[in-house]
Amino acid sequence: MLNMFKKYVGTMKGVFSDFKKYLSGRIRIKLPESKTRSIALTLLMSVVVMALPFYGHDYLIDIAVLSGIYIILAQGLNIVVGFTGLLNLGFVAFYAIGAYSYALLNTKLGLGFWASLPLSVMLVTLSGFILAIPALRLRGDYLAIVTLGFGEIVRLVLNNWDSFTKGPNGISGIEPPHIFGMQISKLGQFYYFIIIFVLLAVFVIRRVSASRIGRAWIAIREDEIASSSIGINTTAYKLYSFAFGAFWAGLAGVLFAAKMQFVSPESFTFMESVLVLCMVILGGLGSIPGVILGAIILVILPEMLREVQLYRMLALGSGLVMLMIFRPQGLMGGKGVSFRG
Repeated sequence: MLNMFKKYVGTMKGVFSDFKKYLSGRIRIKLPESKTRSIALTLLMSVVVMALPFYGHDYLIDIAVLSGIYIILAQGLNIVVGFTGLLNLGFVAFYAIGAYSYALLNTKLGLGFWASLPLSVMLVTLSGFILAIPALRLRGDYLAIVTLGFGEIVRLVLNNWDSFTKGPNGISGIEPPHIFGMQISKLGQFYYFIIIFVLLAVFVIRRVSASRIGRAWIAIREDEIASSSIGINTTAYKLYSFAFGAFWAGLAGVLFAAKMQFVSPESFTFMESVLVLCMVILGGLGSIPGVILGAIILVILPEMLREVQLYRMLALGSGLVMLMIFRPQGLMGGKGVSFRG
């Protein structure tokens, strides 16, 4: 009986072995390649993002709109800090100039969004260029202190020039944008409006970063003396970097004023500059997708910690310290945090 059982077990093992060989020969499980997975993930995320107004409530859409504005702002700072390696602690000043330019052009001169947009952005770009001329004689910490001072000067001017900026009371009654006679006032409409500008910013910055100008910025970041020795005009490219970064900050400022329909100096404090810099560092210096991720996290995280409001800055600071210890290159692997003088 025992021999018959052993014979039966041996037979079954043989059957299972043959069946396994048959399956291994006939059935090949093809895992999707990394490029296919990337495309599928991108499509899935695109569907989720584009359908948000259909399934999300107003609070969630409002946070998403704010995230889009910060993505544009952080991408502007990423050009200066991430690509060129110039530490700017007063970047919020360009954001403020853009917002106030649109507010003043709209409320005092009656210009609409589309007429004010190019004027505001050009004014901010010119401001960045003019600041860069004397500031770029400095490096490292000294440049950071000068830009910090510029940011505070702009905020104090906005706060104290009552007759022009209405001081701490701010400017209200700013018109939202219109498209083909339709006012963009609902959150869902503004959400898609912001997405268009975010895609435009990412596309243009990506193209510029891959161009000769972008490569020159990265060369300056890695070694300015070596870059100069091979014929790169470092002063000119740093001026381009400051002006180009200010351009996107101005655009973000105009969108912010159009969305909030109100601006005041309290929205453009030094902590805003620090927050935007944290977005760039968190995502990864010089990484465009990383900065998008960093901006989204640092807009959403304070909202999630609103229940523990007293401790949310502590939690945010602790998280950034841990990141600097264990992953200084940022979440998406940009350049490590280092601002050489």
